[in-house]
Amino acid sequence: MPEPILQTVGLTRRYRVGRDNVTALDGVDLTLQRGEFVAIMGPSGCGKSTLLNLMGGLDQPTAGQVMLDGHNLADYGEEQLAALRRSKMGFVFQRHDLFPVLTVRENVEFPLLLGDTAPQERRARAESLLQTVGLADKADFLPEELSGGQQQRVGIARALANAPEILLADEPTGNLDSATADEILAVLTELAHQRGLTLVMVTHDAESAARADRVVRLKDGHLVDGKGRDS
Repeated sequence: MPEPILQTVGLTRRYRVGRDNVTALDGVDLTLQRGEFVAIMGPSGCGKSTLLNLMGGLDQPTAGQVMLDGHNLADYGEEQLAALRRSKMGFVFQRHDLFPVLTVRENVEFPLLLGDTAPQERRARAESLLQTVGLADKADFLPEELSGGQQQRVGIARALANAPEILLADEPTGNLDSATADEILAVLTELAHQRGLTLVMVTHDAESAARADRVVRLKDGHLVDGKGRDS
């Protein structure tokens, strides 16, 4: 029986915009099972990215809780939260934001520089991940020498460098053509299954979401649907 790894309880996020209060999320309750692939869908401005950022501890809720393995993220200090993200979570964004002056291998190694991983192990892990995403022969290239799809593959490899349990992907194929997007989604889903990752992906594309075990739909900051494939 799968067990919960991440839960949101009454999750609410409000922003002050000028003189107005804007509610991005309003009382969202969501439970993610370990090893589950969940797609988050909804129109622009409905709170998808806000929900993902709160789940990853990149933002703080106005009210409610984010529970990781039964622990409230609000109980962690900034340094503890940063260490938790490094050890438990990987992030893939629409803009991969690779370091232009670093080689592909060095970009993948970068998250490991923040820990105590030995140089030889860093290199070996980076090369193994590049092999996994089909870019072993590009290790010494600079990002500008790669296609958009190849750069996103490097971003995925970098997100996996610290062997996270949860992978949070925000529109990871938003800047790619449909054929390349299919390739990237295939890589993501295969890696998630191979490694037992909990994968959470924000997407506006129904075909991409169809790959997930469950689709969660947001509208105006509210959860309106969270059915699985067989529901």
